[in-house]
Amino acid sequence: MNILIIENEIYLAQSISARLLELEHNCDICISIEEDNKGIDYDIVLLSTNINGQDFSSVIKKYENAIILLMVSYVSNHTVSMPLDLGAKDYLIKPFMIDDLIKKIDHYVDYKIQKQKLQTYEKYLSSTFQKTKITLDTDEMEFPLFVFSNSQKDSDNFAFKYAFKNKLMLDFLILSDKKMPQSLDIPEQSITYVKGFESLRDENRNLFVEMIKDKNVIIQNNKGIEVTGYKTFEIDSKKNVLAENEILPIEEYIKYIIVNYQNKYSDTKLAELLGLSRKSIWEKRKKHEIKK
Repeated sequence: MNILIIENEIYLAQSISARLLELEHNCDICISIEEDNKGIDYDIVLLSTNINGQDFSSVIKKYENAIILLMVSYVSNHTVSMPLDLGAKDYLIKPFMIDDLIKKIDHYVDYKIQKQKLQTYEKYLSSTFQKTKITLDTDEMEFPLFVFSNSQKDSDNFAFKYAFKNKLMLDFLILSDKKMPQSLDIPEQSITYVKGFESLRDENRNLFVEMIKDKNVIIQNNKGIEVTGYKTFEIDSKKNVLAENEILPIEEYIKYIIVNYQNKYSDTKLAELLGLSRKSIWEKRKKHEIKK
């Protein structure tokens, strides 16, 4: 990363620079704001706000896209409050351990990366689900909640929209008979979206139903399996039709047809429609853990 150090205490600036160079960062040192005329887009700016006669607003505005950390000898409106209001992220009081400074840099860099990832995911999800209109009447929903839809995308859309609307953290759990959880611990202000419920054997399905009592859980139930004592939210999707413009790999298409049509057609008919043998249909069920 490119790091700018604005500090008139030369020994401190050089000590910080030496440590950052060891970590393979690029560092420049300025003893005043006026010296900063290199025109580089810095990732981090370490700004001493105890330099007399300096107007820090200009450097904070100039590097508004950088992570600005203040280095101060005392806390005042001029050295801390105003720079933070203008966009600086945090501050350290001198004298400080350089390792503490490194920890703050790492923290804010990681935060910036995670924020960018979140924005990217939100854009992707928004573009992916924009054609699907789902109305969420959250007042009538009780958990755990089973969601039925013939569209995988609609079920996913429901879980994401519910979490975002209610400002809940969203976690995923993919079930299989080989990887059944022993317990389910869901933190407050969180919700877990469960997939693979239809793949469980009856005994494990019953165990899981007992496990999720009074839990904030949304369970994808795209086979419409009846679960006694729990409500099902049904999404009005086009029945048994792939999403518009959705092209699946051959193996996924075969899986989709078996899951969605096995209750309508016999194995002989499915095999005929797919151009497979009945033995192949049985092997596909075993491979994908599809329960008939």
